[in-house]
Amino acid sequence: MTFTEIPLGGAAIITLNPIRDERGFFARTFCAATMRKHGRIDTFPQANHSMSVGTGTIRGLHYQTPPAAEAKLVRCLRGEVYDVMVDMRKGSDTFLQWFGCTLSEGDFTVVYVPPGFAHGYQSLADGAEVIYQSSAEYTPHLEGRIRYDEPRVGIRWPVNTPILSPKDATTPWLAADFEGVVL
Repeated sequence: MTFTEIPLGGAAIITLNPIRDERGFFARTFCAATMRKHGRIDTFPQANHSMSVGTGTIRGLHYQTPPAAEAKLVRCLRGEVYDVMVDMRKGSDTFLQWFGCTLSEGDFTVVYVPPGFAHGYQSLADGAEVIYQSSAEYTPHLEGRIRYDEPRVGIRWPVNTPILSPKDATTPWLAADFEGVVL
């Protein structure tokens, strides 16, 4: 596993190192000791698997507040997605800045999303599938959301005609006095 830091503090791209032979490949997708060595959360009690039927589907942008603030490990298993995270941490040097990257089946890339970040992705192929591990169980009353088109963030999504859930479509704009999530 190779860790590459990205411009948002604490976030990283993790490249898996598959071992290939005539039978196929083997790749370690998670190692608690390696996560600790790189200063990352190493306990993930919940795993999720989602499939988006149509190209352009956006899932997110969601986060959880303490005491259920969560880190995520995100990987695309089928198709392709544009994965996005937004720094929501109060007082962070990169507050409300975003980072996006494409994840594709077979690319052996995992995104590490730290606590205090909103996360979402847009499907770039019909039937795109994503798995992600969460360091906290889903806690609905501690969930926060930001709109995919929040003007204070300015994400440039690849597909201009998004498909949204009713919950994400009705997410309000960030309040003018929003100062971030306190961890």
